[in-house]
Amino acid sequence: MTTPFPFTAVVGQDDLRLALLLNAVSPAVGGVLVRGEKGTAKSTAVRALSALLPEVDVVAGCRFSCDPAKPDSACPDGPHEPGAFASRPSRMVELPVGASEDRLVGALDIERALSEGVKAFEPGLLADAHRGILYVDEVNLLHDHLVDLLLDAAAMGASYVEREGVSVRHAARFLLVGTMNPEEGELRPQLLDRFGLTVEVAASREPDQRVEVVRRRLAYDDDPAGFADRWADEEAAVRARIVAARELLPSVRLGDGALRQIAATCAAFEVDGMRADIVMARTATALAAWAGRDQVLAEDVRQAALLALPHRRRRNPFDAPGLDEDKLDETLEEFSGEDDEDPDPGPDGPGGGGQPPSSEPEGPQADGGSGAQPEAGEGGEPQPSGAGSGEQSAVRAAEPFRTKVLSVPGLGEGASGRRSRARTEHGRTTGARRPRGTLTKLHLAATVQAAAPHQRARGRSGPGLVVRRDDLRQATREGREGNLVLFVVDASGSMAARQRMSAVKGAVLSLLLDAYQRRDKVGLVTFRGSAAEVALPPTSSVDAAAVRLESLPTGGRTPLAAGLLRAHEVLRVERLRDPARRPLVVVVTDGRATGGPEPVALASRAARLFAAEQVASVVVDCESGPVRLGLAGQLAGELGGTAVTLDELRADSIAGLVKGIQGTSRRAA
Repeated sequence: MTTPFPFTAVVGQDDLRLALLLNAVSPAVGGVLVRGEKGTAKSTAVRALSALLPEVDVVAGCRFSCDPAKPDSACPDGPHEPGAFASRPSRMVELPVGASEDRLVGALDIERALSEGVKAFEPGLLADAHRGILYVDEVNLLHDHLVDLLLDAAAMGASYVEREGVSVRHAARFLLVGTMNPEEGELRPQLLDRFGLTVEVAASREPDQRVEVVRRRLAYDDDPAGFADRWADEEAAVRARIVAARELLPSVRLGDGALRQIAATCAAFEVDGMRADIVMARTATALAAWAGRDQVLAEDVRQAALLALPHRRRRNPFDAPGLDEDKLDETLEEFSGEDDEDPDPGPDGPGGGGQPPSSEPEGPQADGGSGAQPEAGEGGEPQPSGAGSGEQSAVRAAEPFRTKVLSVPGLGEGASGRRSRARTEHGRTTGARRPRGTLTKLHLAATVQAAAPHQRARGRSGPGLVVRRDDLRQATREGREGNLVLFVVDASGSMAARQRMSAVKGAVLSLLLDAYQRRDKVGLVTFRGSAAEVALPPTSSVDAAAVRLESLPTGGRTPLAAGLLRAHEVLRVERLRDPARRPLVVVVTDGRATGGPEPVALASRAARLFAAEQVASVVVDCESGPVRLGLAGQLAGELGGTAVTLDELRADSIAGLVKGIQGTSRRAA
């Protein structure tokens, strides 16, 4: 068994360690979401936490880890006889990003069902995680159907399985911990709100602290067991403190004054719903218990707000999580009315219980929660050469709006998402077929139907069904896939009128929001002057695309052909990397082509490359004014797609829903 890196040996990351310890003291806090760049000890700290948790008593032989002091009356392995119990270490169960639904919630034991003719339930990861830790690395990449199941279990404290003739309910209360790198895409808001606390982590910029990180990691890699032994006393001290805090927790008093501060803080920061108030109350109580106090102080409320509110303040995916600490202090001061006489501050002094034991050298700590980013300049830096004359600085995007649904025709087989129809491992069952290669999803009813007529000939004599390989049937399922949405944006002088470009950027930003919600990858190609450039290679981070769009300058000629050819090359390379993900090309232009010899003919030939490869495309027509040339519509026809105006792009416009984005001319062909 691998020796985990000691929790107390993690250098810095005080907010991360504190959030994990508070959940160990009070699992009702609701888990932790750890956001940060790669290589910041996110996974290391989470895995180390499980070694600190006290052992749990379980009913002997129960696959669902029932508490012998209060066994679950609905446990599938029950009813349990009193007295028989065993102790075991707390579990940390990891949920892989690519896990199946059966692996998460459990399923019918197919082998016993077919061989013995009985219904038997095989527990999944939710049952294994009961009374322990459920850890999801790269939680932002988790498939949507697994997210829904996880949300239900986290909200109800139980898992319900209704499938294949099996109806099972079992307890599933666990500490949910997720880690993610925001560069790879954001979380769905529904899942984001389910995490009680969130922590932003970043690598320290202090050389002494970085040296200590490397020193400890090398020592651990050389001798994991010996390194762990050197930290055994610190680990034992924290473990004992967790036990003491758990025992103290029920007697901690949350006074009316602290409650008013919590309610006022949540109201001042305009968080949605009441979950934030409840989480803050539980976190403040856990902070007091961790500090060895029996009453919540204002310092506890402040620390609870810094951990529980930042991720709940986001209004759209492009908002950076964070909290205005000056506003927080003003709110707490305003509602700091007298409650009761201050109690003894406890062993750590006033406000001193908020941090876990420090084990790093002196020096500044990594900034783990500000989320502050430098603002992009409005064209203050010199632009690249070759942009052509008349270049203008970047303008801000207009307010985004809800767009119509743009989807790729046909049936794909790409990554799970919410845009286009696809054959998927998960989704609604549409039929059955003979398996091609390895059987991955058995269609039980179809298999039984295929085997049933042959039972007499096969000499069946017992209750089991005699099944041969030829009887097995693979379930075919249909769901939704995410696509690669490649934006090709005209940034030339013909698009440069400030109000017009603001509206164009607003439309692209709206489509980016839609791509975020539908779990797409996005890319951005821009063209102006004499060339085109890949402003953003295909990525799952729509935040990055929004930043590049905001700082996009305009001006110069319109090298439409160069933009289309560069987009075609991006698709060619991406097809080699991810052949199953189907592309959707969104060209944002007025259709003009200028610069160089025969610019219109070159653009036409470039567009026909997309039509020849049947790449789904849509042209957002940005032409304005009383006289319209209709060039964007012509371009859409050559691409084999369709054109939609900025007004028609809105979901609430009177135009019909944009579905089949490949035009009539291509269908006729």
